[in-house]
Amino acid sequence: MIREFDNDRWNGYPYMTNERVREKCLEICMSSSERKSMESKPRILYLQKILLERTDEENMLSTTQLINILNDEYGISAHRTTITKDIAALQEFGMDIVVIHSTQSKYFVASRKFELPELKLLIDAVESSKFITSKKSDALIEKIHTMTSPRQVAKLKRNNYVVNRIKPDNEQIYYIIDAINDAINAGKQISFQYYDYTGLKKKVLKNKGEIYKLSPYKLLWCGDYYYVLGYSEKQKKVINFRVDRIVLRPDILAKDIIPMPDDFDIENFTKEVFFMFSGEKVLVDLRCDNSLMKTVVDRFGEDVTTLAYDMTSFRVQTEVSASPTFFGWVFGFNGKVQILAPKSVKEQYRQMIAKADEDMQESE
Repeated sequence: MIREFDNDRWNGYPYMTNERVREKCLEICMSSSERKSMESKPRILYLQKILLERTDEENMLSTTQLINILNDEYGISAHRTTITKDIAALQEFGMDIVVIHSTQSKYFVASRKFELPELKLLIDAVESSKFITSKKSDALIEKIHTMTSPRQVAKLKRNNYVVNRIKPDNEQIYYIIDAINDAINAGKQISFQYYDYTGLKKKVLKNKGEIYKLSPYKLLWCGDYYYVLGYSEKQKKVINFRVDRIVLRPDILAKDIIPMPDDFDIENFTKEVFFMFSGEKVLVDLRCDNSLMKTVVDRFGEDVTTLAYDMTSFRVQTEVSASPTFFGWVFGFNGKVQILAPKSVKEQYRQMIAKADEDMQESE
């Protein structure tokens, strides 16, 4: 629509800047209906914001309250009819807004993307995670709080005590994981430095600051820690690194990854590296106290072979590596786990205990 300008309407504005002229031009040209249309666009967004942030089934807002908030806090005028229409539009959009009809209608958001029990689970996971730093945990929990109304945030207060939960201090952890994931998706190699500890508990760059190069395949969550699994050209095999011990965000290289070996099995790899199955496998026969059945199932799985032994114990037949890790696991139960067979494994265990006893005597 083209409108003619009335020159008289510009009297009194002889010193207006070009920008101000454009603003006045827009103001005069815009019809009343157009101005209302422009105002309604932010109004419905602010109405959505108010309802999400301030209402729930225990805290409702009336039509008058909504009109007053829009006017007092955002400078947007609204009427009962426009509120009703905007609410209907938001409901059509998919918002679960409940309307309590009365002489003064009230409104509240009945459901959100996350319910309170779901948010509590998320907070528990963040608080108990070993790989997220305390600072990042607090920031992430604050963001989770924004997923519900402020009045419901108090109900998200957790009363959990996580035993022996030691948080790392590597604040780069988010960005390290993000870079590794991007590299995996892009099929590119990464390079990074890795840190270790000296006997004096001092952080140092491993191998005098060596730049490690890796063809990343998977991010693995094990024992509350993140690991990156990938192929090392230098070592000619698949290896792993603790993500929280990578110094800074890895560089994503232009070089494509070396394809995963055909015979690589991630399940076997995790068993060998993270549990007690590395090295040559051997079938062992163990006698375990009945109180340890849950522990045995947790360690070896539901399919582990168990047999009755006597009234107070049972037998376990499973394949392990006769390594110090396995012997340490047996020793930790203070006699409630005994090695019955084979004799070679029993002898290795006896020698390890004898060596430990000998070392203790020398230190006295």
